[in-house]
Amino acid sequence: MAAVETGEGEARTQWAALAGVTAALAMFGAAQGLSSPLFTLLMQKQGMSAGAIGLSAAMMPLGLILSASFVPTAVKLVGARTLAVSCSLIGAVCFLAIGYLQDWIAWYVIRFIIGVVINPLYILGEVWALSLAPPSRRGRVMGVFNALMGAGYAAGPLALTFLGSSGWGPFLVGIVGFILCAVILRAVSSKLTGFEDDGQPSGGLIGFARVAPALLLAVLVSAAVQQSTYALIPVFGSGYGLAEAVLAALVMALSLGNIVLQIPLGLLAERFGGRSMIIACALATAACALALPLVITTPLVWVVLLVMGAVGYGVYTMALVELGSRFKGSTLVAGNAAFALMWGAGGIVGPPSAGLLMQAMGPIGLPVIIAGLDAVLIAFALYRSVSRRRS
Repeated sequence: MAAVETGEGEARTQWAALAGVTAALAMFGAAQGLSSPLFTLLMQKQGMSAGAIGLSAAMMPLGLILSASFVPTAVKLVGARTLAVSCSLIGAVCFLAIGYLQDWIAWYVIRFIIGVVINPLYILGEVWALSLAPPSRRGRVMGVFNALMGAGYAAGPLALTFLGSSGWGPFLVGIVGFILCAVILRAVSSKLTGFEDDGQPSGGLIGFARVAPALLLAVLVSAAVQQSTYALIPVFGSGYGLAEAVLAALVMALSLGNIVLQIPLGLLAERFGGRSMIIACALATAACALALPLVITTPLVWVVLLVMGAVGYGVYTMALVELGSRFKGSTLVAGNAAFALMWGAGGIVGPPSAGLLMQAMGPIGLPVIIAGLDAVLIAFALYRSVSRRRS
């Protein structure tokens, strides 16, 4: 009887820790979601060119990419909890500095630093969620985790619409978001143990790429597709004569699908497996992309975009589920760091490539590149699946 009660108590504690990690990362997501539109508005007020604003926006993913390889080492040196809490507090200080230093040159440096410090939060948040989730429920747990992360990310721009970009209001949202993230993570830190370092050699990012190249390609494709779609779907819609208000609503439809359909996708992953669902989500994303030119001027476009937003990011969610089911300990940390690196690379490569293809082919270039990327992912995933069965 005592053993049963102990097991139930441990399970409740585990779920409480998981809820704390998810809440903390949602707070962080709100702060980060606020930063991109806030920087754009502030730099526009200072009369900066679109090129300068775009270069500033690239500082954050550059920080993500350059810091990814250092996260596993930093975890071993200072511990996951200390690293995450410290990065949250540095993020709060960055937003404080943005408010004080109304200088676009300083903002370049600050955005790079934000990219560096949010990377451990992304990586360790996902590692904690994967490690705390019961294996039989990992799909739905990661669905909830990513849905709430998406909701937090969407809350940032929403707060900006109410607060505006003037005064300290928007900066306080970022500061408070990062501080709350640090406080919550510290409060549940005693339950976040057992996987920072298992004593096993992880092989680093290159070693992980050798054992799971299909997962890394899935992350790269998901990032390229998602960020290309979010950045260029308004351009695609304007090519078909849609009004400006409708163009903004297209992006909202993508975001809504990303939030509300991650949990059903997670449930399907529990039944069919992460690897199979990566292929299914890639197929669905390609089909939705190819349908866009046919439905863009009809009410069906809202359904297509809702599904497309879900399955496009669902490729990443399914890759996380597969990562958690195959790897543990230091290899799991290295895998998540590799995911962060590939996500940053996809964000840098995807939108410019899609934009160039749209210049050459017109609006149809966006669905063509999305379908093409997903086709490459499907082919490689099937090849790896066959190879693993033979070996």
